[in-house]
Order: sequence, then structure tokens, then C-alpha cells
Amino acid sequence: MKAMILAAGRGERMRPLTDYVPKPLLPVAGKTIIEHTINQLISEGFNDIIINHAHLGQQIEDHLGNGQQYGANIQYSPEGDQALETAGGIINALPLLGDEVFLVVNGDIATDFPFAELKNLTIDLAHLVLVDNPEHHPQGDFGLDNTGKVIENCREKLTFSGIGLYRPELFSNTPPGSSKLGPLLRQAIANQRVSGQKFAGFWMDIGTPERLQELNFLHTKRTYHD
Repeated sequence: MKAMILAAGRGERMRPLTDYVPKPLLPVAGKTIIEHTINQLISEGFNDIIINHAHLGQQIEDHLGNGQQYGANIQYSPEGDQALETAGGIINALPLLGDEVFLVVNGDIATDFPFAELKNLTIDLAHLVLVDNPEHHPQGDFGLDNTGKVIENCREKLTFSGIGLYRPELFSNTPPGSSKLGPLLRQAIANQRVSGQKFAGFWMDIGTPERLQELNFLHTKRTYHD
């Protein structure tokens, strides 16, 4: 199974740190954010990795190369100066991702999620990993019913972790260009074609300088390992 790391975001909330360095290359415990993700994916058996990029994206290619130094095969899906949003970025990368189910991971999260357990999962159009709502997103995104389907109309919602499995067919009716993932997921959820699971382990959205500092602190305290 191929994996895609979403690395095209501008990182507005991280400014000024991201004015001259793309967010995936910000350092955490002696490595860049994206290197932690790459190493984790490789350790879980995902060696074919596609990375999209936009803002200062050439720096990402220059830093990571073809992935040989990590034991991976890395390919890139450049989007120019303006990112194509999540769905648009995935659609742009579909020629590299192929015809089978693929994994997508946000490039600005830190987690100890066991990616390997997704490799043999049978899904319909999509499968989402949900987590407890962090302080900065208390309202959540989606819920789960007792059959493992993702639902919207529920009392208690969880937060989408940025980890998901997708079939290319999810994007088949969306033209190339900038488009968001949310509307596609909500339509598929309404049609009961999205499964999910709750993950109770470590997960963090590295969206601000404060959270980046917190993650570095967790590394020094050995409470989080990639």
C-alpha cells in the first residue's frame, strides 16, 4: 500500500517560522517534522511514499531527496506556489498513487498510531481515524455508530486525526484543481460508505509554535517516540 504525506500547507499559524522554511521542515528533537513521519511509516511497512508540496516546496525535495537515505522510495507531487487544498492535492497525485486503496497522513501531526494495522483493512470508499477532541477543536468533526460507520448526526463527536484510507473512486467525480476533502467525505458519509475507528493513543496537531515547543518538550521527557 502506498502512503501520501500532505505537506503543501502554507503554515499560516506557524508564522513567522514558516516565512522562509516550509512547515514540514521545522525541527523536532533533531529531525524535521516530516522525517519523523517518514521514519514511522517505514517502520510500519510503508516504503512507497508520495509527498505533495507548494510553499517553498523545493526545499522539501532538496532535503529528502528520493528517500534512499531513509530506506524509502519518495516521489513528489508539486502544486506550484498555491496549494490545491486536500482533495485537490490528492487528485493531483493520483497518477502516482495508483488504482488501489492508499493511506494519507497529514504532514503536521505527531502520533504513535500503529499504521501497519491499516494495511489489510477492507474498506468501501474511505476509512478515517478519529481521536478525542483537543482543546483547540472542542466541537469535533464526526462520530461513530455501533457498526463502525462514520456519522455526522450524533451527540458526541470526535476529531478527524488527518489519518485516512481512501479509494481513488472517492475522487472520481471531482475535476482537477483546488478542492476540499470535507465535502467529499460528507457526501460519502451520508451514503454510509465511510468506516472509521477511534484511536486513544498519542496524537497532536502541530499547528502553532506553542504546540511545536510542547512536542519538543515531550521528546526530551521521552513521553513520545516516533
